[in-house]
Amino acid sequence: MVKPERPDSSGGEIITKDSEEARDATVSDQRLLDLGYKPEFRRDMSLFGVLGISFCAIGILTGMSSAFQTGLFSGGPLGLFWGWNICSFFMFLIALSLAEICSAYPTMGGLYFWVCKLKPDVPILGFFTGWLYAMAMVFTGSSGNLSVALYVASMAEVGQGRTLTRVEITAIAWAINICSGIINTIGTKAIGRMSMFNVWWTLGGTVVLVITLLVKAPTKNSAHFVFTDFQNFTGWESTGFVVLLGFLQAVYTLEGCETAAQVAEEAVRAEILAPLAVVGSIAGSWLVGLVYMLALLFAVQSIASVQATAFAIPIAQLYYDAVGPHLTQLCLIIVALAQLMAATSGFTASSRLFYALARDDAFPLKKQFMTLNRFQAPYWGVWTSVLIGCIISCAYIASAIAFNAIISSAAIAVMLSYMQPIIIRVFWNDSLQDFGPFRLGKWSWPVNVASFLFCFFICVLFVLPTASPVNVLNMNYAIVAVGGLLVVVTINWFWWGRYSFKGPVKTFTL
Repeated sequence: MVKPERPDSSGGEIITKDSEEARDATVSDQRLLDLGYKPEFRRDMSLFGVLGISFCAIGILTGMSSAFQTGLFSGGPLGLFWGWNICSFFMFLIALSLAEICSAYPTMGGLYFWVCKLKPDVPILGFFTGWLYAMAMVFTGSSGNLSVALYVASMAEVGQGRTLTRVEITAIAWAINICSGIINTIGTKAIGRMSMFNVWWTLGGTVVLVITLLVKAPTKNSAHFVFTDFQNFTGWESTGFVVLLGFLQAVYTLEGCETAAQVAEEAVRAEILAPLAVVGSIAGSWLVGLVYMLALLFAVQSIASVQATAFAIPIAQLYYDAVGPHLTQLCLIIVALAQLMAATSGFTASSRLFYALARDDAFPLKKQFMTLNRFQAPYWGVWTSVLIGCIISCAYIASAIAFNAIISSAAIAVMLSYMQPIIIRVFWNDSLQDFGPFRLGKWSWPVNVASFLFCFFICVLFVLPTASPVNVLNMNYAIVAVGGLLVVVTINWFWWGRYSFKGPVKTFTL
């Protein structure tokens, strides 16, 4: 095939598409060299691929579907609608804050590396951020894979009337974990193609779900119900607090925009594409999520029915009541496949972060975790993520409460990780000196302040009890799980981290 050619504006030289891409890759590699790292990955990802990674990690269909009942029972349609838009706005501000730093430091270390560069005199901050975020990504991928298993279980219940046991659901989750590992082992091109496919699958799936719900629902709710109806199944008497609890659904759904940074060393012109992907993924998810949520609210037949469901995942009851058993199967397949791709991207992020931590002596077995296979995949990090994911899934056999606590801790750990570079920018405004192409200018400090306050608020909200009266069955054990994770990281730091980790290790010297 003949490549398109065009003359260079600076002279008469003919520039082919391949040579232009090679030149862009050279610019990106030089930026990485300036940061002290030798390029190890092929730059095979385009803007669409990088955007797809963040969009895939956010998993708008999956997050909205899996956590929809949280908002529905805590504030109802009123809380869902306003909570979604308020949280989306603040998550967009967080994305802007992170994108500005990402443009300056486009490396796969992401949040961890940014903290190290912004505050190099306090290496413990970078160490904690890296470990917390890495484990959060593993937990997120694991929870996503269990969600796929729950969708499969719901399909069995709807289609065959058979209720799967927790052991069977966990076995399916193990199989999905292994599938995620295989996809990640194939490498950058496979992940890039999957993420691009996920964008189209999410957009197309949203259209199918919205049309199906609005056309087939026997009763359509009024606009008054959708925008003003308040529901409270929590037991708390404070209306304001109940609505705030519904915010958790929106925040949980929208986490993941920063994942673009984890593949920055595999993208052409990462200093431009990665920050655009961080911001663009939130903007797109805000809109797509709003459309899907409104369709669910107009189509829901009975909130009490969803609350009392016997299906493995509550959204299946909403589908079942609105569109019947056959179309419910279609809806569940659409969301389950999107969930699989979202969970896979979680392991993509964790494996790249394990690589980045090992490169800087912040993770054991440096040689092994920095080894790439012939597909350019850090397979040690991939299969470590799979192993941890399978172990975590076993908690579901013993107690769904214990598993939910682990997953809630992942959401908190992500917000804590967001907060680290942002808080440095707030209190040490001159910490970022070498800006990239994406810059907020005079809006930088106000955006960072608003982002920090929202992160802090959400971290507190995530650990508060979600039901009253509080007992051993409805207690929010997320604080216990987060505390346990922090204890493990702290012991790790004092045991060997403080001796081995001094900050980013240069693999290239100018």
